[in-house]
Amino acid sequence: TPPFHHEENASEETRLRFRYLDLRREEMQQNLRLRHTVTRTLRSLLDEGGFIDMETPILAKTTPEGARDYLVPSRTHPGKFFALPQSPQLMKQLLMMSGFDRYYQIVKCFRDEDLRADRQPEFTQLDIETAFLDEESIMVIMESLIRETFKIALDVDLPDPFPRIAYAEALERYGSDAPDLRNPLELVEVGDLFEGVEFKVFAGPASDVASRIAALLVPGGGELSRKEIDDYTELVGRHGAKGLAYIKVNDRDAGVEGLQSPILKFLPDEAVLGVLDRVGAKTGDLVFFGADKKHIVNDSLGTLRDLIGEERGLTIDEWQPLWVVDFPVFEQDGEGGWTSSHHPFTAPRAESPDEVKANPGEVLSRAYDMVLNGTEIGGGSIRIHDPAMQSAIFDLLGIDAEEAN
Repeated sequence: TPPFHHEENASEETRLRFRYLDLRREEMQQNLRLRHTVTRTLRSLLDEGGFIDMETPILAKTTPEGARDYLVPSRTHPGKFFALPQSPQLMKQLLMMSGFDRYYQIVKCFRDEDLRADRQPEFTQLDIETAFLDEESIMVIMESLIRETFKIALDVDLPDPFPRIAYAEALERYGSDAPDLRNPLELVEVGDLFEGVEFKVFAGPASDVASRIAALLVPGGGELSRKEIDDYTELVGRHGAKGLAYIKVNDRDAGVEGLQSPILKFLPDEAVLGVLDRVGAKTGDLVFFGADKKHIVNDSLGTLRDLIGEERGLTIDEWQPLWVVDFPVFEQDGEGGWTSSHHPFTAPRAESPDEVKANPGEVLSRAYDMVLNGTEIGGGSIRIHDPAMQSAIFDLLGIDAEEAN
């Protein structure tokens, strides 16, 4: 008797142990055939666009790409190691200098990271490099490539053009830099309504520029049980939130008397009603609040938004791509210094090194991410090609001249 029949839903452990049986299942057969169709389509479209398919070395030196390298010991040079590539970055830039101005490769990459749902240690990516193109030109080519691939492989028409959203706006509205636009729920900034209140939970974040108070309206959420709200509170706690305040709207027309919440007695009526007006709350709705440092509010309410959208059937079943742009070049490292938001070779949108040094926290990068249904599926940036600008970036990151060289 086989360990499982191909029409059964066996456990993942059993499926992987008997992979030869698992791959007989119709779902897996379709997945592998779809992958074949996608890679064949990508190659065809890129060939037509003047890109050249090149194969680059796997065993090479280590290069800083933002994750840990897998190392391979050298037999012929004891004590020395090769690094498996996180991406073929150095090789493709050599190709640009050699006069091959449009390169692509469907390539294996390796990153020694902990497992996540959308990131594995070994993965395949479509890797592309071009010379003499700006970000707008690259985005047009990549968007067209994905749009045509979806049409050929799945007969799906993606929007033309893809919507674009700035990084800061994505965090403010969705709590994520890879928002799922299939979900209509949005975070709404309400910090200004709580300025001067005595309730410390809201008073502190309302007066702190590094914090925010955001509200999340759940249509029909008044029916949520205390157990469900407690489960959501536990969820946001795992993302650093100290709690999850809420207001149930039992009767919108009755004003504050029609509301139910343990925090009402601590807040002025005008602030509470102002929140309900701003989020558009109606009878039967529920409003959740996050009040803390910006990254904690964004992480916790962004995760809550995704879960509620799924559980309450608000997330629609379709394809919703977008571009996220205008990323910051730097992030604060918590010790008064700066770290790269992407990596230290991303070009800033600045006229001179002095402009970057004058206000590092405000400088935006020439980077772009393609997001599909809440998952980043691609991205890139214009690289720094000016030695003075690169040197200024290294200085701000605390990289000395010897290490930079």
